[in-house]
Amino acid sequence: MQKFLSVVQWALASVCVLTLVTLPISLETQLVAGMCVLVAMMVLKLVRPDGIWRLVALAFGTAIVMRYVYWRTTSTLPPVNQLENFIPGLMVYLAEMYSVLMLALSLFVVALPLPSRPSRANSGDRMPSVDVFIPTYNEDPDLLANTMAAAKGMDYPADKFNVWLLDDGGTVQKRNSDKIGDANNAERRHAQLQKLSAEMGVNYLTRDRNEHAKAGNLNNGLSKSTGELIAVFDADHAPARDFLKETVGYFDEDPKLFLVQTPHFFLNPDPVERNLRTFEKMPSENEMFYGIIQRGLDKWNAAFFCGSAAVLRRTALAETGGFSGVSITEDCETAVELHARGWHSVYVDKPLIAGLQPATFASFIGQRSRWAQGMMQILRFRFPPLKRGLSIPQRLCYMSSTLFWLFPFPRTIFLIAPLFYLFFDLQIFTASGGEFMAYTLAYMIVNLMMQNYLYGAFRWPWVSELYEYVQTVHLLPAVISVILNPRKPTFKVTAKDESIARSRLSEIGKPFFAIFGVLLAGVAMTVYKVYTEPYKADVTLVVGGWNLLNLIIAGCALGVVSERGERAATRRVKVSRRCDFQVAGKWLQGTIENVSANGARVLVFGAELEDLVIDAKTGIRFKLFSDGTEAVLPVSIRNFERTTDSIAIGCLYLPTEAVHHRLVADLIFANSKQWEQFQLSRRGNPGLLRGTFWFLRLAIYQTYRGLVYFWRDLRGQDNIKPIGQLAEKRQ
Repeated sequence: MQKFLSVVQWALASVCVLTLVTLPISLETQLVAGMCVLVAMMVLKLVRPDGIWRLVALAFGTAIVMRYVYWRTTSTLPPVNQLENFIPGLMVYLAEMYSVLMLALSLFVVALPLPSRPSRANSGDRMPSVDVFIPTYNEDPDLLANTMAAAKGMDYPADKFNVWLLDDGGTVQKRNSDKIGDANNAERRHAQLQKLSAEMGVNYLTRDRNEHAKAGNLNNGLSKSTGELIAVFDADHAPARDFLKETVGYFDEDPKLFLVQTPHFFLNPDPVERNLRTFEKMPSENEMFYGIIQRGLDKWNAAFFCGSAAVLRRTALAETGGFSGVSITEDCETAVELHARGWHSVYVDKPLIAGLQPATFASFIGQRSRWAQGMMQILRFRFPPLKRGLSIPQRLCYMSSTLFWLFPFPRTIFLIAPLFYLFFDLQIFTASGGEFMAYTLAYMIVNLMMQNYLYGAFRWPWVSELYEYVQTVHLLPAVISVILNPRKPTFKVTAKDESIARSRLSEIGKPFFAIFGVLLAGVAMTVYKVYTEPYKADVTLVVGGWNLLNLIIAGCALGVVSERGERAATRRVKVSRRCDFQVAGKWLQGTIENVSANGARVLVFGAELEDLVIDAKTGIRFKLFSDGTEAVLPVSIRNFERTTDSIAIGCLYLPTEAVHHRLVADLIFANSKQWEQFQLSRRGNPGLLRGTFWFLRLAIYQTYRGLVYFWRDLRGQDNIKPIGQLAEKRQ
């Protein structure tokens, strides 16, 4: 009976909503209703932004969106008998409906995400055995040494966990390659990593053939190990000391738990952040996913494996024959299979690893292409919406995660649609200027406000549009390719240790300047049409404004593809840690102010400038975070300057032994709280209005900077004077 009453209530509510959505009202009434909703949403945002009032505000916004969809469907499509108008008009309509669908899925996932879970660091006395896997293919041994040292330094009984370096770059297949150079390189790598692993107390493991890429490498590790749980870290993802303590406790609470996933925190900016210089000021792109979306997925038992920074249960993996390898995104595919078999997942919203992002725009696009193609393969081969065993909420969650990667199609259509009218006078959207104000403009503003409600402190206004645009140009062919041939894509390792020796244009950046030129011509065409066809000025101004918005985003993208040379490979993390620094044979008191993956900045008290020499080898003595013992880390002096009461010295690490890598790991990776504090320091919601003005200022400057780079590139000059070289790993 209760179930019947619930169905009746939902049916009545649906009828009421449909009645309101389809209610015929005048244009003036629609405009007033839209303004009232906007005001109500703004007031609720200022007064009660959380809880039930958050849902009320989102419901108001949804009403405007639904009225827009109804009006757009019934009143704006060109006649079918005018194919030159109808076909592009239908394309724009479908692109808009895709956006509405993704908004609906986002509302379902993150309208009320789970709060951060409480710590499990001290829960339970049982310590299950753990095998720690570090898969590698072509990463630098020094980078691997830091990751292995951090993994070995985790706070967990030494007899309860084993660390494995899974080397796919030194397989028998590679060492026996017909290409002598490749074979020799693989042989050297094999011997070098064997020796390094032995020094670090890590198990080295390779295999005969490079089959099924990363999934095959992980499965080879599964076949040679016995731990109850499996922790996976990418080669550049070093765990904090408390990683296992914060994650393994959940497995005792739920025997059907197969996954505990944690966020990916990065020490360096992605190319967008680096070239726009927003890394210290604005939340990273991935924080929207790890800070909000994964918590929303976790609410519906749909948080999925992200390939690293996670712990999995061996018995669950045994059900599916290990990690799935049909797609090139083995992580999400594995989660789909296990969720469908009734297993559960947990997401812990605390940064417990620190990694590296791609340094160049080309590598960034290569990484995103692999993600997009892998998600399309999952959609094709696993098809989560109809996957047997998944609950309805899980199906919707996986739809949101996979369908998102179709964004290059609507983004491309939104980019070129205004040009259809401006250059070819095609009528792809039959509406007056007044109707645009009452329906379309209200919908756009409400959409932006809803995005701000959902992601405010994690994603600033227009940043998502910028990220999607800079990816669309190169992801569109990649997505089309995998749709036409789902088995074609192969796994490619993302480069993380490239150097940006000088400022330059990205090697794949030229198309962005061509697009900018076309959009700029569209602005000129807008002015021309307003002057020559004043009787259509209202529609022309609306379409011209749309094109101008595209031009602003495209201009900002010119700065994204204008690569800045940088002195430091990774950003510094503030630590404020006491130490002693050796100067001219004497140990002087100091404070380690900040650290990065390559060096540190130390404030030394009592030193004299004449005692310091650039490139001089010296040492930093400090107490270990793990056990409080003192140790000395060899460094060289890279730069120094006088401060108010001390001398600030920039240092480069000089690890020559395994113990030195443990010291570097202790400095950078031992304390996860420093990463959490850094994330919180740049989170803040500027609001829609202030965020829009901020983006406009950013776009104007980046447009200028990008055009300067382009002009100097045409003349064969360096874009700007080099400021340092990553290859030298300067601090």
